[in-house]
Amino acid sequence: MLKRNAIILSAALSAVLAYPLVAQDTGATTEPETEPKVEMIDVTGDTVIATVNGDDITMAHVVAARTSLPEQFQSLPDDVLLPGIVEQLIQQAVLGQAMGELSHRAEIRLENQRRELAANDKVEEVISSAVTDDALQAAYDAQYANAEPTKEFSASHILVEAEDKAKELIVELEGGADFAELAKTHSTGPSGPNGGELGWFGPGMMVKPFEDAVMAMEDGAVSAPVQTQFGWHIIKLNESRMKGAPALEDVRDELAVQIESDAVETALKALLDAATIDRIALEGIDPAALRDMTLLDQ
Repeated sequence: MLKRNAIILSAALSAVLAYPLVAQDTGATTEPETEPKVEMIDVTGDTVIATVNGDDITMAHVVAARTSLPEQFQSLPDDVLLPGIVEQLIQQAVLGQAMGELSHRAEIRLENQRRELAANDKVEEVISSAVTDDALQAAYDAQYANAEPTKEFSASHILVEAEDKAKELIVELEGGADFAELAKTHSTGPSGPNGGELGWFGPGMMVKPFEDAVMAMEDGAVSAPVQTQFGWHIIKLNESRMKGAPALEDVRDELAVQIESDAVETALKALLDAATIDRIALEGIDPAALRDMTLLDQ
């Protein structure tokens, strides 16, 4: 469906974009006449933009069409999109009128689209009132009120395949070699080009042998070779700190997403519990039927 709409819109945009070029290629040598001033229209959703064999295309139709444009058209400027979308809707109108009644396949798809649109409207209704200051504070308190400060670490490492190689690099470090430069030259890990820096991490974020080694180190220390499933690590603990609960403002967006998700889940459960739903056993259906497009015509 999206592919066919893209084809129609591409054709409509091509016609719109080509029109000024055709108009200019007249061979005229005189200065163009001053264009008359266009009076701006006070547009509403009911403003009729075009009528095709008696069927009105309103500004609301145009706005709705823009929201469902394929991604490659979304970045086009509005002064290009507006006439392009209008032409697309006109072309769709004449094509649809030529078809007459919807096919059974189209009716099935339309039923699914109606369900999807109605469901999306309900979700928007639910979440529109879910995120309040009180809800945010309650979610924050539930997640962080009793949070204990945790220790975080900033470390760098050099990852090599063999223990002997790790020991050789430790000798170079003891002789004054720069840790970051050795990491850039020898580390096989993705952090190597960045001097081995791993950034800040907390408990549970690294594999256990690595984490155990870091927790036993002092700031600024370099470890003996540490083996994990990835190879042999030389670890430098750059810095450590205690981190408490974040400020509410720092996690507001994260909490809002969770509140919305919980609200939708609660509303959906209530609706499902109240609904009368009859199902057949899916075990009796060949899963390959999912790809049988002929079923749309029956």
